[in-house]
Amino acid sequence: MDGRVAGSEETRNPDGAEALRVEGLTVQYGALVALRDVSWSVRPGEILGIIGPNGAGKSSCFAAVTNAVGHSGQTFLDRDDVSAVKTFDLASRGLRRTFQQNSFFGELTVLQNAAAAIVREYSASLIASLFLPWREHMISREAELVAAQLLDFAGVAAQYHDKLPGDIPYGVQRLLSVALAYGTGPKVLLLDEPAAGLGGGDMKKLAEVLIDLRRRKVALVVIEHHMDLIMSIADRIVMIDQGRMLAMGTPTEIQRDARVREAYLGRDE
Repeated sequence: MDGRVAGSEETRNPDGAEALRVEGLTVQYGALVALRDVSWSVRPGEILGIIGPNGAGKSSCFAAVTNAVGHSGQTFLDRDDVSAVKTFDLASRGLRRTFQQNSFFGELTVLQNAAAAIVREYSASLIASLFLPWREHMISREAELVAAQLLDFAGVAAQYHDKLPGDIPYGVQRLLSVALAYGTGPKVLLLDEPAAGLGGGDMKKLAEVLIDLRRRKVALVVIEHHMDLIMSIADRIVMIDQGRMLAMGTPTEIQRDARVREAYLGRDE
């Protein structure tokens, strides 16, 4: 990407209380401490970037936040302590995430994948399925319309809706991953390297989608190695190195921080 992303210069004044707050997150795998005493928060309508060299503990941070690994520390979602809530239940409460690798139902079309992402909100009851098949058909049709709107919002063009995920371009697959995680609209969305493997127009489109999500008051936490992207769209950035939080601030403050520059010197991105 050249320069700043269109729309990223808008006034950034996220309102409301913290949507997600983590305090003292620590993750240990045997003798290896992958994450040590990390704390941060994100508000509705804010993009928090998380950066750091490979192996710094960024993905372990997401795994701890979603209770996918054993950890110490606390996580608060809308001020409720959810440190012991099961990962699946966190998703239903409005905390969702993506992964570095794309994950789809390979035998379903792109549109069917999107419909599956909103199935909880648009599924017919068993009684309706047995005795009111016309109502089940109506609900299914409504779900497809909403799914198509979701894909359009995420930049997945209609020409791809009837294709299998494996048959669409990689850049579109990354946008599809964001769309499926977003679904009908979580409070907090954790994105793990959404721009991995992207460049040019695909990167620009992803940036536009993330900015649109911020306008919708979604709290976004984005792990990213593409510095031009995260510096363009983030409101604040957390730098993690060797499992510890090294710095936190605005993109300008992070760029000027000598500790951040030193952490990246001589390291492979």
